[in-house]
This record gives sequence, C-alpha cells and structure tokens, in this order.
Amino acid sequence: MKKVKLVISDFHLGKGQFLPDGSINIMEEFYFDDKFIEFLEFYSSGPYAESEVELIINGDFLNLLQTDYKGHNTTVITEGIDLYKVKAIVDGHRPVFEAFKRFCSRPGKRLTYIIGNHDQGMLWPKTREFLDEVCGTRINFKNIVYFFDGVHIEHGHQHEAANRLNPKKFFLKQDLPEPILNLPWASHFFVNFILKLKVEKPFIDKIRPYDIYLRWGLIYDTIFTIKNLIKCFIYLVKFALQNDSKREFSLKTQLQILRDGAIYPDLEKAAKRVLADERVHTVIFGHTHIYLYRQWGKNKEYLNTGTWTDLTNLDIVGLGKLTRLTYALIEYPEEGGRPRARLKEWRGHYRAEADVAV
Repeated sequence: MKKVKLVISDFHLGKGQFLPDGSINIMEEFYFDDKFIEFLEFYSSGPYAESEVELIINGDFLNLLQTDYKGHNTTVITEGIDLYKVKAIVDGHRPVFEAFKRFCSRPGKRLTYIIGNHDQGMLWPKTREFLDEVCGTRINFKNIVYFFDGVHIEHGHQHEAANRLNPKKFFLKQDLPEPILNLPWASHFFVNFILKLKVEKPFIDKIRPYDIYLRWGLIYDTIFTIKNLIKCFIYLVKFALQNDSKREFSLKTQLQILRDGAIYPDLEKAAKRVLADERVHTVIFGHTHIYLYRQWGKNKEYLNTGTWTDLTNLDIVGLGKLTRLTYALIEYPEEGGRPRARLKEWRGHYRAEADVAV
C-alpha cells in the first residue's frame, strides 16, 4: 500500500469571506476553500484511493487569535470563548469541514493537528471534541512537536521568545474564576495593538521583510507610521510596567524578547539545531509564511510550507504580491528506506472567475 503524508500550515481561517448579512469580512485571510476541497479530494481518491494518507495540519489553520467573540477581541480567553470562535469559523467555511469529513471517512485517511500560536485555543478539550465531531474522526492532536521516522514537524513559534508557549503551563488558573489561555507576549501585542491597525490596513501583518515596510512607511505614509510607532512605544512601556494575574511574563522573558528584536525572524538556525540530532534527517516548519527549502549535507533537509494566504514581498528578489498554495509531500519508498519530503504547489482546477480578496 502506498504511504504518503501531506503537511500544510498557516491557512488562518476566519469567519468566512462574507458575513451573515452579506457584507465582506475584511478580517478574513483564507480565500481558497474550493482549491483546498479539490486538494483533499485528489489525495483521497483516484491513485490515492487505496493509499495510506495522513494530512498533517502544522499550526495556525484556525485564526482563533484574530476571530472576535461577539464583536470583541480579548486576551482573557476561556474554553467557552474559544469554542464559540471555532464554531464561528466552521460556519464560515462549512464546505471545507464537510470535505474533511469525506476525507477522513475513506480507508487509510487520517488527520493530525499540531498547535500553532494563532490556534492555541485548540489546547482546550471541548474545542478538540467539537472539531472531532465536525470532521467525523478522532483527530491526532499534538501540542508542540510531531516526530516520526526521522521527520521532525512543528509550527515553529517555540523557537522565538515572543511567541513561545510555556509547555509546563498552557493555562492560567490562580486567582481566576476559571482557567484562561496562557498567551505568549506576541499574542497580547497582536490582539491589543496590531488588530486595531488591521481595521485600517488589513494587510499590515502580511508584509515581508517588515523592516523594509517600516522604512517605506516613514517616506510614503509618514503620519500613519510615526503616529503608530509612538503608540507602539507607549503600549510596550505600559505592558512592561503592569502586573496582571491574567498574563505571565518574567523580566527575563521580556529582556529576551527585546534582545531577539526581529519581527518575523526566519527559522533556519532553529532548523539546524534540530537537525543536529542524529535521529532527525528532515525538519518541517511553518509560521514564517515564506516557503523554503534548504539542504545541509546530503541527509539533512529543512522545508517550510509557507502559507495559503496573501503575502506582499518587498524584497527585490521576489517583489510584489505573492500567493502560492504550497505544501510538503512526504513519500515512503516502496522498497523501504527513509521517507523523502518535497515542497509542492497545489494548482487545482482552472476556474473562469473568483471573488477578489480585498
């Protein structure tokens, strides 16, 4: 029996491209429901009908951090709040989850979900139970890392101080009426600061490299950029000085975040560290939204699966708006031996028209 594994990441599903009243949802980031449904159908029928196929979702599939709760965004997130958000996302992308159910109902097909920084809410038991019910299967949830046959897969946020979760304390409980998520520093910053900017400029967190955008903004969007740099500085100072039982950051962690400094750092150094383990021959990350392949020696490989959302590249090498539906295909040789991973792009079927992503 042919055996393959598929790895996707960073779809950032929100409440749907259109809201219940028919208006456009400017906070939606995923517009490729039809393409992804075709993807699931292709790898569960035809030449793959009798194959063993595992779909591995490598974090940030659901954009729980950006999805509002009854019109509000908050960093005090209980299990009930995240369950509400998951249900809203499923309603907004109902055909996708029906396709998941068809995929999982077929022989040899299974689903694994690795937690990212935007879907930390999938750590709750009730959100997992609900998604199991929607997909009609027992999903194999992994909190941080999925390792098999020399392949190390994780979202990648654990390799930067700003987004790192505390694996010993996923939830905060002390002096609180009910547990809440122990969000990393960057999640607080995203909800309390970046989301307010996205209302005016929805693309603002979809630009790479960000330092070039800041320089561009100082020249061509001067008032907006300077005003919000000042607001950002004030927010960071207040955040550092406030004590709050609803968050947990040591001075050491905050100093490390300042030391790291980089916005959207690449993960190549982290991949090299993981590959230093002789048991590992392949590392697959997501998180950066930039697809990538690197090879160090003939037996050490690093792949980043990128994102299926829009990205604007200001680097001269790839200047312009970029959307590529990239994923990793891991194949097991029929004659035995180590599995091999390749970076692929899903093209899907030709369509005469589609709604413009705004």
